[in-house]
Amino acid sequence: MKRSIFISVFACSGLLTGCFGYPRLVSYPFDPGGRSLNSLASELNPQIAGRYIIFTTDRRGSQDVYLFDRLTSNLVDLPGLNSLDAIASHPSISEDGRYVVFAASRQGRSAIFLYDRETRQSRNLTANLQAEVRNPTISADGTRIAFESTNNGQWDILVYDRFGRPLNIPQDPR
Repeated sequence: MKRSIFISVFACSGLLTGCFGYPRLVSYPFDPGGRSLNSLASELNPQIAGRYIIFTTDRRGSQDVYLFDRLTSNLVDLPGLNSLDAIASHPSISEDGRYVVFAASRQGRSAIFLYDRETRQSRNLTANLQAEVRNPTISADGTRIAFESTNNGQWDILVYDRFGRPLNIPQDPR
């Protein structure tokens, strides 16, 4: 059974980047053909950064990452990002829209991928990490990716740069 989730964006001063100084509700129309933000499919994990809304959906029969441009009110092509043999989840996008980070499960193994919209290339950031990973997010400038990992037998937060190198974040900020 397919269900539809109507995605609305609340833009409030101080809560979202690029707000207009007053609270407002932004609604996008439902499109039964799946060419807009809202469709008959499940729309999951929406995230907003600048002009973009990124989310996962099962519109084509597999769970893929979609990108919506709020300025043009159109879906943005992501060539080379989605794969028939992977289940994508929890996408996040840099403020300028160049970098997309997402979790994907392929053959029972989870990984964190970084997609560069300029080069149209995806890179597995966690290929050398022998652990389960989930829930990635990318910094506004696209230089750092944080995600959860079971590397130590529990869920911990790791921070990598966009080249897949772990960053040494001090545990005690004093």
